[in-house]
Amino acid sequence: PDMTPLRLAWINGDGISAEILASAEVALAALGPTLSRPVTLERENVGLAALEQTGTTLPDRVVALARDADGVVLGPVSHNVYPAVEDGGLNPSGVLRKALDLHANIRPAHTWAGVASLSTAPFDLIVVRENLEGFYADRNMVEGAGEFSPVPGVALALRKITQANSIRIAQTAFAIAATRPRPRVTAIHKANVMRLTDGLFLDTVREVARAHPDIAYDEMLVDAAAAHLVRAPDQCDVLVTTNMFGDILSDLASELSGGLGLAGSLNLGERHALAQAQHGSAPDIAGKDRANPTSMLVSLAMLLRHLGQGQAATTLEAALATCLSSPTTRTRDLGGPLGTDAFTQTLVATLQEATV
Repeated sequence: PDMTPLRLAWINGDGISAEILASAEVALAALGPTLSRPVTLERENVGLAALEQTGTTLPDRVVALARDADGVVLGPVSHNVYPAVEDGGLNPSGVLRKALDLHANIRPAHTWAGVASLSTAPFDLIVVRENLEGFYADRNMVEGAGEFSPVPGVALALRKITQANSIRIAQTAFAIAATRPRPRVTAIHKANVMRLTDGLFLDTVREVARAHPDIAYDEMLVDAAAAHLVRAPDQCDVLVTTNMFGDILSDLASELSGGLGLAGSLNLGERHALAQAQHGSAPDIAGKDRANPTSMLVSLAMLLRHLGQGQAATTLEAALATCLSSPTTRTRDLGGPLGTDAFTQTLVATLQEATV
């Protein structure tokens, strides 16, 4: 067997980043017996600490490390308080997505046994979101102007959709659906009014769908999809969509499942993968032992599975489900008594029982 160590770029960000990454590191160590290859962590900082030390929130050496590693784990960042780009205030998440060609953002949302949710029925769905274009200016630099103001009082945004990236995101969605118990792909769009951009996206997804006749396929307008998610999330399986729609709908689905603190996120490319929590850096609770590390841990499990460590991923997910199922072993945001450290210790004890 291949015993070459898996090298993970372990990148600390802002706010609660250090606390939830510490939890993930302890959990990873406890998973040792389930790993088929050893894992080594190569640490770097981005964000406000890096800005103070190096003059930029994303030093070039961090991008080089991320390119060279087998996988990347990125802590949350406070990019909304960074200075302007010309003053070193790069958004590490957006820049790394482009630098590593991470075309897909995979965001599962499912109810957890015993955890209160806003859904009347259990559900298990995945939002597959195009990650490199759309309306987001930091990923949509059309001749250097994703957003611009031609005259005072008027602001314009350019939306870029390409056939090449639409093919990639559709293929990713169908590949994921093929692993699911009741495979269905639903394309989410607004082609009735955005006829060129969403029209191109939809035509491309349909073309990929025709190559997968064994997987059910349908389409839904994004406004109808928002309503449908609230009313019947259990009817959804794999939702494939463009950047901004995917960002919004995945947060909605995660909140329905019990909260963003439970939601994992994996950024995936053809050569690279980057795990990050779906939530932000929560500076208001940083250092107070109040952060719920579950989102970071679910994301780590997704990365481990992608790297061929399925046993470790399944073991971690099962241990999280066990801890979350009882009110006595939950974090305070879920109505439990535990802080970050105590929850992590409980999780490790559960992992150790599972790996004896």
